[in-house]
Amino acid sequence: MVRPYLFVFKKKEHMNKNRQKELVSWLKKQCKPAKNSFRALLAIGIVNGIIIISQAWLLAFILHAFIIEKSDRHLLIPYFGLVVLTVIIKAVLVWLKETISFSCGALVRQQVRRAVLTRLQNYGPIWIQGKAVGSWTTMIFEQIEDIQDYYARYLPQMMIAMIIPIMIIIAIFPQNWVVALILLLTAPLIPLFMIMVGMGAADANRRNFLALSRLSGNFLDRLRGLDTLRLFNRRKYETDIIRCASEAFRIRTIDVLKLAFLSSAVLEFFASVSIALVAVYFGFSYLGELNFGSYGLSISLFTGFFCLILAPEFFQPLRDLGTFYHAKAQAIGAAETLFTFLDEKQPQPQLMNPLGLTYNEAEKAIIIVATNLIIQSRDGKILAGPLNFTLHSGQRIAIVGYSGAGKSSLFNVLLGFLPYQGSLTINGIELYTLNSQQWRQQVSWIGQTPHLPADTIRNNILLAYPATDNNRLMEVVRQTAIDEFMHKLPDGLETKIGDSAARLSVGQAQRIALARALLHPCKLLLLDEPTSSLDEVSEHFIMETLQQVAFNQLTLFITHKLDQTLHYDEIWVMADGKIIQSGPYSVLAKVSGAFNSLLTSQEDSI
Repeated sequence: MVRPYLFVFKKKEHMNKNRQKELVSWLKKQCKPAKNSFRALLAIGIVNGIIIISQAWLLAFILHAFIIEKSDRHLLIPYFGLVVLTVIIKAVLVWLKETISFSCGALVRQQVRRAVLTRLQNYGPIWIQGKAVGSWTTMIFEQIEDIQDYYARYLPQMMIAMIIPIMIIIAIFPQNWVVALILLLTAPLIPLFMIMVGMGAADANRRNFLALSRLSGNFLDRLRGLDTLRLFNRRKYETDIIRCASEAFRIRTIDVLKLAFLSSAVLEFFASVSIALVAVYFGFSYLGELNFGSYGLSISLFTGFFCLILAPEFFQPLRDLGTFYHAKAQAIGAAETLFTFLDEKQPQPQLMNPLGLTYNEAEKAIIIVATNLIIQSRDGKILAGPLNFTLHSGQRIAIVGYSGAGKSSLFNVLLGFLPYQGSLTINGIELYTLNSQQWRQQVSWIGQTPHLPADTIRNNILLAYPATDNNRLMEVVRQTAIDEFMHKLPDGLETKIGDSAARLSVGQAQRIALARALLHPCKLLLLDEPTSSLDEVSEHFIMETLQQVAFNQLTLFITHKLDQTLHYDEIWVMADGKIIQSGPYSVLAKVSGAFNSLLTSQEDSI
């Protein structure tokens, strides 16, 4: 039986007012890169207000001259020309406003996305892998995109909604104080009800984004495990769960839309009532029933037209603000996860510093020394250690042991992705004091599953070093035997490999990953079971190539296949996060101990 409540959030999960204020404050702080653009929008708003008032004055003057003063139409041609000019200027101002507004949103989005990606990069793959992939996809794409309209629509309209109504009141007040008073008394009702409706909309959006994040993560996990689900005949069960989750998300989306429509309906109602009151006032005034508002003077047709033309313009910015108010609610809902992620103040463990000491690339030799090294997770849990070792350039070290022994943790601490206690020095300098980006340029890593994110074979090989000359590129292509299958592809190195390298076999993809690692000479080569998914022929070839290049740098090789360690200088056997046995294959295979036990169990399994 499908349990839909797994994906439906409890109704009591409401966002309090203080939290909303905190998120709004955070959203406003992100405006810094677009300050100049907002100043330009402010200037455009002021000019637009002047044009609106001028246009109303011209139309009222022309109508009054035609109807009351019976003026010759030829005398009014210049005024008609000015009206046309105001229409053109308004169109240009609208174009400028839309263009600059979009750039405001784009600048802020770029800044926020850069901040998210930078923090993810600093956290490293170990931390990221502990979270659902779908949640990162939702944050980086959906949620950051959904703050666009807050900066491109809502904030610019907020400025216009404050400027233009005030300018119109200033223009109307000398003509008729009653109309000005009607507009002043009814105008505050619109933002008041907008706020009341908007509070519920922000909460609904927040719950909607949480539901979307969970749904995305759940769907992506099921998609990745589709083959396994088919093997165990779980397709129908998981399909029902996805269907149920989608239905829950659909209901939440409809709730958000209801609130958005309610906000627009409230705006239209109060704007219509206010304009109707102005029209009724002038109607009774012209009938002689009302004789106040014009400072003791009779109400002219010019005054009536002028005020009635400006009354809708007075409310138009507020109505537009109401139309875009859902963008604020949507941004608040999207901002909660972004704010929590980017502004978390919990103490971070000591990792490599992006602005740390410069690594001396000119040094040909590399010496890595670990003294009482204890590798930790970000929450302080001990993953491996204490470890004590000294490694030199040219050494080839194979690391073996059961899963969970601490092998991958050792690799990740060398890459600077995990914190540590004790000492881990590179040529006498503590690892965490080195510039992380510069150090990682000295390291090449090949994992179990080749990741080829670029579109073509060439671009995947040149991923880290796109400026590499063609001679060097072809050298690694021959070295890794990519040329053996490259000529069979329609476009050679320019062949598009498709999503997840669908056009290539696993062995071919691993050769490309190997070529990428060998493209640039490195000081430290980390091999994390690079042949675990390969057939026997591909495995033999990859191991032969690695044997040839292993002497050029310090090489650490994690493997479960003990026969691959035969030619390595030293073998480390790890268990429970410690190196419990070390030595060459010829020695370890002859003495009783952990390595011999692994060797025996592997032979028995064969």
